[in-house]
Amino acid sequence: MSISKETFKEMLRKKGLKVTDQRLLVLETLADHRDKHMTCEDIYEMVKAECPGIGLATIYRTVQLLLEMQLVDRISLDDGCVRYEIGEAAGDEGKHHHHHLICKTCGKILPFHDDLLDELEGRIEEETGFHVLDHELKFYGQCRECQKKENSTEQHMEV
Repeated sequence: MSISKETFKEMLRKKGLKVTDQRLLVLETLADHRDKHMTCEDIYEMVKAECPGIGLATIYRTVQLLLEMQLVDRISLDDGCVRYEIGEAAGDEGKHHHHHLICKTCGKILPFHDDLLDELEGRIEEETGFHVLDHELKFYGQCRECQKKENSTEQHMEV
């Protein structure tokens, strides 16, 4: 997890908020599934196995709180669903997110961790005076598995 339980508890206390098992469980679930991009419903399904009495509304409120505390990131992948993932460097101003590779065939979402835009951000600031704090980049295409299936299908059709 990019933030310790104790640090998270202290952050909640400083904001005058209660430290609850549900809040800790939601944060842990996101941290344990770092490369998944989960909806609140996905988080709910995972959390209710450990905490059957938890409600979906509690998940939504907790995710919103974690978002406000900059511990999770919101991702919109243009499919009508809002997803969340644990922040790259919880609470770190000026952090850069990883980027997303989205397969248009199967819908798989892959993270891409290299940040190749530092030079461009420097140029933007130099030319315009605009200081980039963050950016989000999505690439749409076809994953390796879907390409293999497509190539396999094409080869069988040629025979």
